[in-house]
Amino acid sequence: MLERKQVWIYFGCVVLAALIAVAVPGTERFDAAINPALAFMLFVTFLQVPVADIGKGSRETRFLIALLVSNFVVIPILAFLLSRLAMDDALLRLGILMVLLTPCIDYVITFAHLGRADARLLLTSTPILLLVQMALLPIYLALFLGEAAADLVNAGPFLRAFLWLIAVPFVLAGMVQLWAARHRSGERLAKGLALLPVPATALVLFLVIAATIPLLGEATGHALSALPLYAAFAILAPLIGWCIGRVFGLKAEAGRAIAFSSGTRNSLVVLPLALSVPGAIPVLPAVIVTQTLVELIAELIYIRVIPRFQAS
Repeated sequence: MLERKQVWIYFGCVVLAALIAVAVPGTERFDAAINPALAFMLFVTFLQVPVADIGKGSRETRFLIALLVSNFVVIPILAFLLSRLAMDDALLRLGILMVLLTPCIDYVITFAHLGRADARLLLTSTPILLLVQMALLPIYLALFLGEAAADLVNAGPFLRAFLWLIAVPFVLAGMVQLWAARHRSGERLAKGLALLPVPATALVLFLVIAATIPLLGEATGHALSALPLYAAFAILAPLIGWCIGRVFGLKAEAGRAIAFSSGTRNSLVVLPLALSVPGAIPVLPAVIVTQTLVELIAELIYIRVIPRFQAS
């Protein structure tokens, strides 16, 4: 039930956070709670990913290759071209690239299901998507930004953010899954935690918006500069994904899954990595949250339009 209403829940939290940030002074202090909330959100999200089935995602060879080609070959080209249209600001371009280069691993599965795509294929491919994007992101940033990336992305904080906010929650989720498979108490815990991904994501959005709005100031221009680029991406990316699915001869449901994956980005997962960049606030959170808001609107359109995509 929550999954079907999640877009409206997220929008409600965004509006509530914005109103509180305007009315109540000092909400920028909420930033101290962002990382713990993100770690918990990722933990309960990863619980929905069958860690024991990681290898199964590689058995659907054609789908997996199409998914990887779309997200890590063609979409990066689109992201690079769009980033070059942004104003000449290293932090702005870094934010745009960080979010557009990382495919979603969580709520895309729900949206794909609502959009009559093969969500099962996406689900079993999720761990592979996560590992590949984390391995390739520093390489793409260095390639697309050159020395600017080297100056902005410090390897130490970046690796610590990845370890504590992504790797540790992923391992803990796998441990809970093993416990649930062997003991009834673990199964009850896993079922209870399965109710929390949407509330946890809503909490993260609330904290990020409430903590960022008081600090926006000069970042407003950066966010507005990125807005049309994100809109262009939201239109072009799923079309690219669908076309790649057609090239690989995928069935309609699998092709729709590629379209959803290509158009849906990993903004909340990449946020802790962005916050590890020196001087990230307020520009990087503002640029990343702007993409999230554009994407939530786009998903409402995707679940109505993408089901019309048919195989030839």
